[in-house]
Amino acid sequence: MTAAAASVDREASRLTDLDSAIGDADHGSNLQRGFAAVVKTLEAEPPQTPGAVLTAAGRQLISTVGGASGPLYGTLLRRTGKELGEADRVTVDELRTALRAGVDAVAQLGGSALGDATMLDALDPGVEALTTSFAAAAEAAGQGAQATVPLQARKGRASYLGARSVGHQDPGAASSALLFAALAEAAGQG
Repeated sequence: MTAAAASVDREASRLTDLDSAIGDADHGSNLQRGFAAVVKTLEAEPPQTPGAVLTAAGRQLISTVGGASGPLYGTLLRRTGKELGEADRVTVDELRTALRAGVDAVAQLGGSALGDATMLDALDPGVEALTTSFAAAAEAAGQGAQATVPLQARKGRASYLGARSVGHQDPGAASSALLFAALAEAAGQG
């Protein structure tokens, strides 16, 4: 989570710029504030298991990040943490299975699917590529985020723009790709 917070902090301005074109220009600043709060929470009361870390991080994002991003990222992390349970150690396969449950929960909460120009367009390929490596997952998520540029947004604030959303990268997909890059970095593959 520390690597994710650092990545969001570095990229906050870019995320906000992406959001200013098709949203309300607060995605980067909201996530920056949220992930800073996550780090502070985890440092104050360090959870003992990977699942507990993700659950605590998700709770903090829900309570700190405004708009749709807080509930969506919070759901992703909390559901993933719940799926991991109380295990002290987690295999890559267990993480992938747990992340799949988290991504599915995000899809259900947002009522979105692949191709809707949302964070799912980065999350889904990232999870699928975890079968190869963390680096492959980061690359796939980045490509998924980039692939939102020619799509017309069908969900979220950008969907109100209709055809004018085409040509803009989805900020949620961009921030989702950052999380996979942070995961690869933490695993020594980034």
